[in-house]
Amino acid sequence: MRIAVDAMGGDYAPAEVVAGALLAVEEYGIETYLVGDEAPVQAELKGKSNGRIKVVPAREVIGMGEYPVKAVRRKRDSSIVRAVRLVKEGSADAVVSAGNTGAVMAAALLELGRPEGVDRPALMALVPNTSGYTVLLDVGANVDIKPHHLAQFAVMGSAYASSVMKLQAPRVGILSIGEEETKGNELTLSAYPLLKKEAVNFIGNVEGRDVFNGRADVVVCDGFVGNVVLKAGEGLAQAFGMAARPGLENLDYAETGGALLLGVSGVVVVAHGSSKARAIKNAIRVAVAAVASGLVQATADGFARRTGKGVETINA
Repeated sequence: MRIAVDAMGGDYAPAEVVAGALLAVEEYGIETYLVGDEAPVQAELKGKSNGRIKVVPAREVIGMGEYPVKAVRRKRDSSIVRAVRLVKEGSADAVVSAGNTGAVMAAALLELGRPEGVDRPALMALVPNTSGYTVLLDVGANVDIKPHHLAQFAVMGSAYASSVMKLQAPRVGILSIGEEETKGNELTLSAYPLLKKEAVNFIGNVEGRDVFNGRADVVVCDGFVGNVVLKAGEGLAQAFGMAARPGLENLDYAETGGALLLGVSGVVVVAHGSSKARAIKNAIRVAVAAVASGLVQATADGFARRTGKGVETINA
């Protein structure tokens, strides 16, 4: 398996990105392409690649503060665009970046496209609960959405839970302020009847506590709410030192690795901008698991079923 890694993305690039890639090739037995400014990347490698890491030169870098779409169109030789293009060309099976999230999304959409039926990709995070993990999406890609987008997120999240987590009929809920069908804002109230008609195991509204208690396997919400839930959980863990306690280390983003961008025709993982080596290694682990499970095909199949159309095999 070959994973393209944006070597210039994140606050600690390229040193920590290279270190994370070195850990990943040893632990997961994969190959990686480190995409970025060749001289500093090679300096960090110091001949430690063991033939399983190849440096792919990219002359430009997209900064964290740049306008994503404009930057992607203007900087065609940036590390983000070049890394995503390796997946498009079939040279890599997945891409990982801790760089500008919007730019990663824009590059993925422009280079890889979307399965039929997907209007908007969504960022998905795994949130630890009392019995395993909850699939939470969207966690930041779409802050303003329409009800039918929540229905699409449900299909994407259910495909991940089925293919990667191997759950049978994963339970899907809408994040709201009460369990009753009559509770919620205009978005959740309008989305509820749409999800009842979807080809997913919809269990109705769920509340904030249900993200952490395992009542649902997949929880859908808009990106504004999802990002607040995710960051609040991280902050709580840090404030009380929970991530340092045995058994609760998965509350640490460095352990969970990164967020998958669901709804594009390729495996794309967005790591935290502050990722160091362990976080990069685990983001690569997320990518490896998604590729191995056939996630892209499972998502396409899910949308084919909801539209009643035949399933056409696509490259994962």
